[in-house]
Amino acid sequence: MNNDKIILSVATTGSRPSKLQNPGLPVTPEEIAQAAVESWREGAAVVHVHVRDEAGKMTCDLSRFQRVKQLIRAQGCDILINFTTSGGAGRVDEGERFNSLAAGPELGSLDAGSMNFNERVFLNPPDFLEELAGRMLAANVKPEIEVFDSGMIGNAMTLIQNGLIKPPPWWQFVLGVKGGAPATARSLLYLIDSIPAGSLWSVCAVGWRQLPMNMLAIAMGGHARTGLEDNLYYKRGELAQSNAQLVARLARIARECGREPATPAEAREMLGLVR
Repeated sequence: MNNDKIILSVATTGSRPSKLQNPGLPVTPEEIAQAAVESWREGAAVVHVHVRDEAGKMTCDLSRFQRVKQLIRAQGCDILINFTTSGGAGRVDEGERFNSLAAGPELGSLDAGSMNFNERVFLNPPDFLEELAGRMLAANVKPEIEVFDSGMIGNAMTLIQNGLIKPPPWWQFVLGVKGGAPATARSLLYLIDSIPAGSLWSVCAVGWRQLPMNMLAIAMGGHARTGLEDNLYYKRGELAQSNAQLVARLARIARECGREPATPAEAREMLGLVR
């Protein structure tokens, strides 16, 4: 396989943005699935999914995760499905955060530590992380290790060393969140230098910093995540029309830099998911 292939992820919805902020934000299972399929057609290999209830609020309702997965696969789309376990950054009980694993995703987010997350405390204590990683291992769900600051790498390394996360580890550096590491080149370089050899890493960033950090990842041989969860705008003063629009731009830039977006099948091989 060409090692220059880049895994593009799309984070369609998140737990915080609303249609009042951007009417193109998908919130129903049908809208989220359609956004995933459209993004896949533009080059996304992974979709990161949060679900919402009837009122548009974040939820951990298993049936909604199941519905999204069913609708994606019904369209012949083989995109890797990555379900969140964040629980809206601490807005639900710990037990509810495991719900999405029962829907059978190939990937699941693992937020690797506690932090002040904007205006709330996002708790991920060591015993919870150990239980979450163990449940993922038992369910054959590969963790996407979400790192908001450098201290979280040490937490994840404990799980790796204890055999709870299989190689190669898959890291997602989430930069620019209030309370976390800044979205700067210096910050990204430090994080990359702190993870073990053989890792695969991706970067996302919030707001206008999304595109510059994605471009750094392209140039540095990493992988990248875009989408309306992280950024509602296409450029300053102009709302993004859709997740697919953001993916299409990132895929074009990657190709112009000599990096072809990986297909889902290629991404599975790169991530060690081929069985």
